[in-house]
Amino acid sequence: MPDSPHVFDATETTFETDVIQASLTTPVLVDFWAPWCGPCKTLGPILEKIVASYNGAVKLAKVDTDAQGQLAAAFGIRSLPTVVLVKDGQMIDGFMGALPEPAIREFLQKHIVANAAIEEKDTPPTAAPIETPEQAIARLQQEIAAAPEKPEIKLDLAIAYLRAGLADAAQTELDALPANLSEDTRAKRLRNQLDFARSLKDAPDITTLRARLAQNPADHAARDLLGVRLLIDGDAAAGLEEFLHILQTQRDWNEGQAKKRLIAAFGVLDDEDLIGTYRRRMASLLF
Repeated sequence: MPDSPHVFDATETTFETDVIQASLTTPVLVDFWAPWCGPCKTLGPILEKIVASYNGAVKLAKVDTDAQGQLAAAFGIRSLPTVVLVKDGQMIDGFMGALPEPAIREFLQKHIVANAAIEEKDTPPTAAPIETPEQAIARLQQEIAAAPEKPEIKLDLAIAYLRAGLADAAQTELDALPANLSEDTRAKRLRNQLDFARSLKDAPDITTLRARLAQNPADHAARDLLGVRLLIDGDAAAGLEEFLHILQTQRDWNEGQAKKRLIAAFGVLDDEDLIGTYRRRMASLLF
């Protein structure tokens, strides 16, 4: 380890302070490595050289996964080396493998430029009108009546029922699907989502839940239900954000339900990049 104030070892004990809290003012690269890993030995000096050239604008935290196994497991590290960029208390990007120096510099510069572009936007883009679950149900019922020989529409209807919070109706349509459709990827995901949907029985709609949160941001029950509704409606990132908010503000609320929600959500989503991002963010709040 070179004698540099910008390169340091991180452990389970120091990670919260030296990485998560420190990243609120200075971005931190976290290098997950091991003494036996050949590519890690190649990558380490390159990272140290790049960090030194930034003159304190970025720091490098080294995590020996042999010595800090629980920390590596919390971040879902599956191969070495793995590098993640932590900024503003969150894991925002990363890469695996011993990339060459130009690629790593491009990785950092590209990310910084992307953030700057986002911050310079004066107004968000106008969202296109979105069909409500109730509108989708009505439309799909009409389509089924017009084309009863197309059972795939029934799968769409089951998904629409789920998004409307009608778990029993969704289950009925799902059970009635022919064998070939019952093994469809969407059907399998739908079965996994039904447990989430059943938690919405008698729950308020999204508009009501948002109104409750506007009146009381600490209404964790409303935020939890909003997260489930967003997840089921297909806006997974927004739903996960609500669970993360609870975890960040009161991690032991309702016996740690936010953590349980996140873990369950990881099991029903199929976007590995999204899962990896939010798994790392969850870990950053727990350590």
